[in-house]
Amino acid sequence: MDKQNDKNLTKKAKKNSSTDKKNIVKKSESKEKTLKHVVDSDHEEKSNDKKRRKNVFSLGEVILLTIMGFIVGTFINLRLIEIPGISDDTEKIKIDQYLSEFIKNYQYLVNNYYEEIDRNKLIDNAIAGMMEGLDDPYSSYLDENSSRNFKIILDGSYRGIGIQMIKNEQTGNMFISNIFKDSPAEKAGLKASDEIISIDNIETKDKTAIEVSDIIKNLDKDEVSIKVLREGEIIELDLKIETVIINSVMSETYTVGDKKVGYIYIGVFAENTGEQFKTELDKLEEQQIDALIIDVRNNTGGHLTSLNEILNIFLTKKQIMYQFDQNGKIEEVYGNASENKKYKIIMLCDEVSASASEVLTAGIRENLDSIIVGKKTYGKGTVQNLVTLSDETNYKFTTKKWLTPNGNWINDTAGIVPDIEVDLNETYFSTGLDDDDTQLQAALEYIKNN
Repeated sequence: MDKQNDKNLTKKAKKNSSTDKKNIVKKSESKEKTLKHVVDSDHEEKSNDKKRRKNVFSLGEVILLTIMGFIVGTFINLRLIEIPGISDDTEKIKIDQYLSEFIKNYQYLVNNYYEEIDRNKLIDNAIAGMMEGLDDPYSSYLDENSSRNFKIILDGSYRGIGIQMIKNEQTGNMFISNIFKDSPAEKAGLKASDEIISIDNIETKDKTAIEVSDIIKNLDKDEVSIKVLREGEIIELDLKIETVIINSVMSETYTVGDKKVGYIYIGVFAENTGEQFKTELDKLEEQQIDALIIDVRNNTGGHLTSLNEILNIFLTKKQIMYQFDQNGKIEEVYGNASENKKYKIIMLCDEVSASASEVLTAGIRENLDSIIVGKKTYGKGTVQNLVTLSDETNYKFTTKKWLTPNGNWINDTAGIVPDIEVDLNETYFSTGLDDDDTQLQAALEYIKNN
């Protein structure tokens, strides 16, 4: 695939992700459980034509090798909390009538079903059923694959070779849509548009993305041989399997009139996003920028820890970053900066900007009088707990609300309304050119005139 086609594919994935918001479904087992307290606010290399988000991880129908692509969904990880273990001594367990009913029927099924029952699967389905019974779109069960991929995205790194891929429906092969910077794939010479033929002599034709991913995942070695089809020629390359860092942040500078404008895009709030953001911001500030654009379009959320790291750069100990509301009890969370930045900050948002993106946007706007450009945000104002079970699968359920610094709840249809509402030019999806990004241009124009 040529450069233009690669760009089109990336933009198509972005477009799909902005219209494809799906709940993540998940799988589980009992025993010891780890509880991740989550706020349900539920990667970088620029090409010659300045494609804005080329190597930023896109949450669309794009697949990482060893990771299935899917919408992160509206999630913010807060911290790990251990759930107290349950004693095996049933006399010490307080069982209410509902749990007693469940246990009775579980035991009856296990003892009397005509075939052997997979007890893990039975419990998994029971937990999934409980999540469904809550009738809450943000409370759900994540199966084994979704749990693994969710963790990879939010960790911001994974063990693999560093490519994104998508299925070629005509040939049945996976072709590479993107190569991560400094990854084993880039070092070995893999290229975007290469079609994967085999991995360690295992043919990959007509396999699903997960099946292709699992070939590498299940290799008990540090190197892999991959055959690809490139311009009609079969090429075999040896690659190392290493920890690949997913870049979730990219930056750029623009000059408008006599002003130098810094630009930072955040693709997802992964565990390492805060560190990446600070690195890019330091580079911009060394250039003495007059204003900063923070772009959270198409960003559906992520770790609260990384969000806190970013807000702590801008908001002081006297400024509220956000609030929690649990059954009417309000908890205020404050910033940690010694002083505010001297330059103006503009936020870029769209209909997919959710949760952590909205927390960041509201925190900057209500404390620093920031201007928001784009479209009204998604409207995600609840908090979830993420429970990790003994088989490393998970489920999440809503526990509280989050509020803006001023105490506003932006859930559902409310969202965050921009100060300057601008539609994104459809041409941008096919060209990827900054000149066709009408929302970015509107932000630059505002800075120029103000």
